[in-house]
Amino acid sequence: MIEFTDELIRRLNDLKRQTFFDLLELAGRVFIVVDYDESVVIGKRGFLPEEKERGLILVFNSRMKFNWENDAITATLVFGSTPEKCYIPVNAIAAVFSPDLRVQLSVPVVKKTNKEEQINETSKQSDMEDKGKVIDITKLRKKK
Repeated sequence: MIEFTDELIRRLNDLKRQTFFDLLELAGRVFIVVDYDESVVIGKRGFLPEEKERGLILVFNSRMKFNWENDAITATLVFGSTPEKCYIPVNAIAAVFSPDLRVQLSVPVVKKTNKEEQINETSKQSDMEDKGKVIDITKLRKKK
């Protein structure tokens, strides 16, 4: 089993960022899956109960204004017709994908905790993937 050191987490976060911007440039939009965490802020809306279990899918496009800083994305996103100020720590991003290009990067969400908790969280992530946490991006593709 791979040990999730601070260096490995940093490099995985760099990979998420690079993949995000490459897909945004190529397709004009990119989707991210955000796992529930108390540090994630989705305005007053927050996470719905189902989203706390399965994650929240957010869409970014090349015309949007957002900031990807070292440790988080900040943006005002619209849910229905309600704008919400969002703060998404990079560590909470479980996947970056483009249904248009059929490309997906999935990574384990590792919170900075003690090693035993990291191992438990990693095995819980694997169990959830085995139980259907895999996203079928073909259903998200644009219909022509």
